[in-house]
Amino acid sequence: MTAPKNDRPRKVVLAYSGGLDTSVILKWLQVEKGCEVVTFTADLGQGEELGPARAGAVKMGVPEDQIFIEDLREEFVKDYVFPMMRANARYEGDYLLGTAIARPLISKRLIAIARETGADAIAHGATGKGNDQVRFELSAFALNPDIKIIAPWREWDLTSRTRLIEYAEEHDIDVPKDKRGEAPFSTDANLLHTSSEGLVLEDPWEETPDYVYSRTANPWDAPDEPQDIVIGFEQGDGVSLDGKRLSPAALLEALNDLGRDHGIGRLDLVENRFVGMKSRGMYETPGGTIYAAAHRAIEQLTLDRGAAHLKDEMMPRYAELIYNGFWFSPEREMLQAAIDHSQAKVTGEVRCKLYKGGVHVTGRRADVNYDLYSKDVVTFEDDAGKYDQRDAEGFIKLNALRLRLLGRRPK
Repeated sequence: MTAPKNDRPRKVVLAYSGGLDTSVILKWLQVEKGCEVVTFTADLGQGEELGPARAGAVKMGVPEDQIFIEDLREEFVKDYVFPMMRANARYEGDYLLGTAIARPLISKRLIAIARETGADAIAHGATGKGNDQVRFELSAFALNPDIKIIAPWREWDLTSRTRLIEYAEEHDIDVPKDKRGEAPFSTDANLLHTSSEGLVLEDPWEETPDYVYSRTANPWDAPDEPQDIVIGFEQGDGVSLDGKRLSPAALLEALNDLGRDHGIGRLDLVENRFVGMKSRGMYETPGGTIYAAAHRAIEQLTLDRGAAHLKDEMMPRYAELIYNGFWFSPEREMLQAAIDHSQAKVTGEVRCKLYKGGVHVTGRRADVNYDLYSKDVVTFEDDAGKYDQRDAEGFIKLNALRLRLLGRRPK
């Protein structure tokens, strides 16, 4: 959706990190587009000091009341990460969607701030080759069909890091020493994960250098003694760690610390981007990897076979919708309603052993009211008549009927 040339944006809300790229974008919007700029910086648990973002915006003339810095960690985990985890979602069987799940929340706040400040446009720093441009913009249009969107990487001529730094220097934008020269890789982080892509990772045959990892210890250097933990669940969501109740964000943060120490959650992946190309990335999802294993384990006791298998059939479609940017689509919401319905009785505790990059489920127990596991029925010992093994003969014959009829046809 492209605005007519005579319908230039007047005021734009920029997703602003305070780093080199978005600082250049801020100045470019002011100078080249003639826009009044509002900045929005989200604290999603990326572990960075956000004070410099405010200072950088002020230095470039953004009024204090037009600088928005918000702590969204609890909302991020409660309303986005946990609903996704209820589905056991993994894109292409592996990726826990750490970057994708953060984009709809950022877009939601960009649109809300645009409404509050009277802005008629939003802007982001995603490139024209990646998935994030799609995710930001699909979410934005779903929430405000008439919003204008500015994506500088699809417009400007600052197509190299050298040109970006030159533009920064021309406009008195600070360029940190570590940003000079060619960056070895790019990263994105939030409370769920850190992703690293580009340059040193572009050859899928080359092993990821140690310096790329920022969230996890090397599994081989992790403690030689395993650690046991117990995660408590209520209605499909994690609520406690080792008996201590924690908020969603606090629980994920605590699991991140455990996962980091034990080298858990590294994923080297070649994935299919929505825009059509394959890309190789290194993802670190320490707490999320532990949480996902525990959630699936408590479902093993509390979900009926039919419901569990249907969820597994729905999961790839659900994960693909999130990956492709359709969080605010009716089909994702329909799937979410079914998934959430399945979680009403997913309550209990799971014990995991953490050891040198691995998460090993060693025990699970469900709330007695919701437990579908019957030791009396499954036992190899005397079941006191609760299961008549003779019934299996008729069951097998009925299921074999069509196979026997097929088998009698001439070969």
